[in-house]
Amino acid sequence: MSGAEQPFVLHERLEADTISLGQSGLCEIRLMNDSNWPWVLLVPRVADVREIYQLTQEQQQQLLAESSVLGKGMMELYGGDKLNVAALGNMVPQLHLHHIVRFDGDPAWPGPVWGKLPPKPYGDAELAELERRLAPLVDSLNQA
Repeated sequence: MSGAEQPFVLHERLEADTISLGQSGLCEIRLMNDSNWPWVLLVPRVADVREIYQLTQEQQQQLLAESSVLGKGMMELYGGDKLNVAALGNMVPQLHLHHIVRFDGDPAWPGPVWGKLPPKPYGDAELAELERRLAPLVDSLNQA
C-alpha cells in the first residue's frame, strides 16, 4: 500500500479491556471495563498515531473539544472531586486519552489508579444501566 493511507484499527489491548460506547466526530468512545472507577477513553480514529502532536491541528482541536465535553459531562454525572485526563501510552502505544473521575478518599487517592485494585468487570445489568446513563453524554460528543 505504498502511498495509501492506512485504515484505523483499534489496538487489541484496548479492544479487550474496554467496551464500545459509540463514536464521536473524531474518536472511538470506550468504557474501561473496570467498575472500580468511572473511566472512559477517547481513541482518535487516525491510523498509526502515538502522540497528540502527530494529529493535524484540526484533529488536535477536535480532540480537545471532545475531551472537554466528556470530562465536564463525567464530572457532572458522577460529582467527582477531580478529573484525571492522561495520554500515557506506555502499555498501549496507540493514542488514547483516559478520563477518570476521582473522589477524595477513593482507594487510590491521591495516587494514580493503575495497579491499585484488580479490575472489576461490569455485570450485564450494571453495564446496561451505565450505558443508559452515559448515552446523553455520548450523544453530546457528536456536537463537540
